[in-house]
Amino acid sequence: MTASAKCFARENDCVTREIAGETIIVPIRNRVGDLDSIFTLNEVGTMIWQLIDGRTSTRQIAEAIHRAYDVEQDEATRDIVGFLESLKSAGLIKELAA
Repeated sequence: MTASAKCFARENDCVTREIAGETIIVPIRNRVGDLDSIFTLNEVGTMIWQLIDGRTSTRQIAEAIHRAYDVEQDEATRDIVGFLESLKSAGLIKELAA
């Protein structure tokens, strides 16, 4: 499966809050918020986070960013693939099986 065809879902062990167009993500470890690992997403990151629903592919997310922010499709795809890998490495999302 190509990187742009992959789908991701958010992990359930995170608390998220949207404040002034940004999203704050706090992972929950052993039933306690891990305050050493708080993540803050800007407006673009927040839009991507909202689109991570287990059904929307990386390609579809890139298309939405391309339309919303007037960025080239290839650049959007490349940046989103890297961003999703970072979220996956941080344990905030998981890749779904095809």
